[in-house]
Amino acid sequence: MKAVVYRGARDLGIEDRAPEPPGPGQVRIAVAYTGICGTDLHIFHGDMDARVGASAVLGHEMSGRVAALGDGVTGLTVGQPVTVMPTRACGQCAACRCGNSHICHAMDFLGIDSPGAMQSSWTVPAELVLPLPDDLPLDHAALVEPVAVAVHDVGRAKVASGEHVVVVGGGPVGVLIAAVARARGAQVLLVEPDGFRRGVASGIGIEAVDPGPTDVVALVNERTGGAGADVAFEVSGSAAGVGTAVDVLTTRGRLVMVAIHPQPRPVNLHRFFWRELELLGARLYQREDVVEAIRLVAAGVIPARELISRVLPVAGVTDAFTALEGGGGVMKVLLDWREEGR
Repeated sequence: MKAVVYRGARDLGIEDRAPEPPGPGQVRIAVAYTGICGTDLHIFHGDMDARVGASAVLGHEMSGRVAALGDGVTGLTVGQPVTVMPTRACGQCAACRCGNSHICHAMDFLGIDSPGAMQSSWTVPAELVLPLPDDLPLDHAALVEPVAVAVHDVGRAKVASGEHVVVVGGGPVGVLIAAVARARGAQVLLVEPDGFRRGVASGIGIEAVDPGPTDVVALVNERTGGAGADVAFEVSGSAAGVGTAVDVLTTRGRLVMVAIHPQPRPVNLHRFFWRELELLGARLYQREDVVEAIRLVAAGVIPARELISRVLPVAGVTDAFTALEGGGGVMKVLLDWREEGR
């Protein structure tokens, strides 16, 4: 089998390895596609070396088929299409004990803390494996994990039908949040400076504006009779994005912090006081979010085909990462593992 390994900043290698047979309670998966996300890019840049060791196998967005079952595994069959929820909780920390295992304090995140999906054969605990509909294309299914992020974020905000929602940042997660919020019946406005990303959003029916020439706050106020948006999602990771997300909100509006900000940001706390705003953190997802993500992708509510910009062979993995670095011109990039050794 083949595996993509991290050797150091901007250095990825492809190695031949022996497939790991599944032990009791494990499943070996023949990986079909893996996606690349922002966390993978952080690893690629060397920003997570304190957590990710040398020769680590990256990747956590994936789809594939069951190749072998370990002893005691039930409910799955060889050849069945599946995806993996790549988070394994300790079950003992304070978060786990109070029912929030998705933000476990000692989380084993597959693809970061332990071997991930960028390998043609991946052996994982059976409890992390979720079946997929037989008729769901496996390239589309590789988007289930980021869609689960969006489902969790929209649920965290309690977005309701008819509410005005502003999504600041039109990368893959921002566009997916906009699509999920729209599916909930919200009126959605996406704020994104990159023309390609705005074009992708517009192509799937999401209104997107450039914050350069557009007074976003004035536009939102005009459409809401001066009230402001009910919910704002900050997905840009920028200081300007934080400011916009706060300024567009109505009285008792909800701000959901989705982006990972590498440094503290100034926040207009007076506006939080004056309008009684709420700030919500949103991290990862729960199993029910993944189940809902599978449903949305399978139903075509998430237009996966339009969001997949490129599908590259495994040999082009470095090209895939560098394409995503620039941001412009690509949305989701997948690696195709189907022809690699199992």
